[in-house]
Amino acid sequence: MPSFFKKLDDKLIKFIKDQPMFFVATAPKEGRINLSPKGLDSFRVLSPTRVSYLNLTGSGNETSAHLIEDNRMTIMFCSYTRTTNILRLYGTATEITPEDSEFAEYYEMFPDFAAPRQIYILDITSIQTSCGYGVPVMTLDHERDTLDKYMAGLGPDGVEAYKQKNNLKTIDGLRTRLQEKP
Repeated sequence: MPSFFKKLDDKLIKFIKDQPMFFVATAPKEGRINLSPKGLDSFRVLSPTRVSYLNLTGSGNETSAHLIEDNRMTIMFCSYTRTTNILRLYGTATEITPEDSEFAEYYEMFPDFAAPRQIYILDITSIQTSCGYGVPVMTLDHERDTLDKYMAGLGPDGVEAYKQKNNLKTIDGLRTRLQEKP
């Protein structure tokens, strides 16, 4: 049976911190719904009603375009231990890019990665927990460093070229906020 909350308490915050992976979902008015897995040390609880995550440069940029049309976002955490739980954070999101004045303030909360692309801030409107009985029990072997090594090898100019080639439009052809940057 699901339970709903208006804000994160200490128990829910601890649950979030204990999870090595989370999922982010957004949708445009028309087109594909995006659901992306996220890992590494890229999530922060800012307050009981506000969270953020660091988005690294990668092969797609669906979230950016979807938020232009509809700023709703869902973030989901699952327990992969014997203690079951699923936690969903529903709310409205804001995108901050390295060109935005507040980026440095938020970025200092995260490790220094080779190619940070955005930080997303989610203002939570609803929180739901559910049983998670169907989620398998798994253990984390290790975090992958492949993306960071690849981007570091490209260097700043190579990362920018990669963004220009891969991150200006979604797979449905929607423009991202990166097109708005100088």
